[in-house]
Amino acid sequence: MPAPKFEPKVIFITGCSSGFGLRTAVRLAKSGHHVIATMRDLNRSGTLTDEIRNANKHVDLFKMDVTDKRIIKEVVRAVAAKYGYIDVLINNAGFGLGGFFEDLADEEIRNQMETNFFGVQNVTREVIPCMRQRRSGKIINISSIAGLSASPSFSAYNASKWALEGFSESLRYEMKIWGIDVVLIEPGTYKTKIFYENARYGKNFTNADSPYFTISSFLAKKVKTYVDGCDKNLEDIPKLIEKIINSKKPPFRNIPDIETRILYGLRKILPFRLYSFLIYKTLFSGFQLPK
Repeated sequence: MPAPKFEPKVIFITGCSSGFGLRTAVRLAKSGHHVIATMRDLNRSGTLTDEIRNANKHVDLFKMDVTDKRIIKEVVRAVAAKYGYIDVLINNAGFGLGGFFEDLADEEIRNQMETNFFGVQNVTREVIPCMRQRRSGKIINISSIAGLSASPSFSAYNASKWALEGFSESLRYEMKIWGIDVVLIEPGTYKTKIFYENARYGKNFTNADSPYFTISSFLAKKVKTYVDGCDKNLEDIPKLIEKIINSKKPPFRNIPDIETRILYGLRKILPFRLYSFLIYKTLFSGFQLPK
């Protein structure tokens, strides 16, 4: 029996300057799909364009901030004018804000939500009509284990991902009637720029007068040590995304790494008192408040 004929899909991806977005754009373009790669700053597109050029492939590259509704409308309109539709939307753009709640300013928390949560809604709202008219499509939202299990010093990030989880679950029911799949990907910790060049902290994170200064510094070192030793393959995410794109009935929740599956499993089966005790002991082991 002959293999089914390959049909390239029109795939719209946010946050393609680095990390999962970059790797996914490259992989899907190499597979022969029509990739629309967006990012806030085109000056950071060098790695993507170099890899695409070396592979003798093409992507449509657009400058787009997911918090700018006007620009989003313009980009989606341009894509629809060229291709007539969008098959897959991958909401990947986002950042992680570190800092204990009292050290975070209202504006910092709102900016976190504007990008990680409302940014997803902004882009999704414009793309849905491109899928609904054809009664088909996939919306893939890149969440995180942080949307399933919270941790100290990341309350704003956790909140943004928990909101994304709830929104995605509700949207899945709403879109099902139109033949559109809504899917979550919930990675654990991967060594990406979100922990290095793209790391963001509250303005009082390094304030020595903050009551959280000592514990913030302690946790920052612990997280850095853990991330530095993390050897999970970034290609796990693009491979999983490609599998979801090719699947007729993709599962709603998708956790790519074993470590995160174990953590999620423990969260589901253990009483919260015990689970939270283990998290607390793991993260705060060796720390003592200064006298």
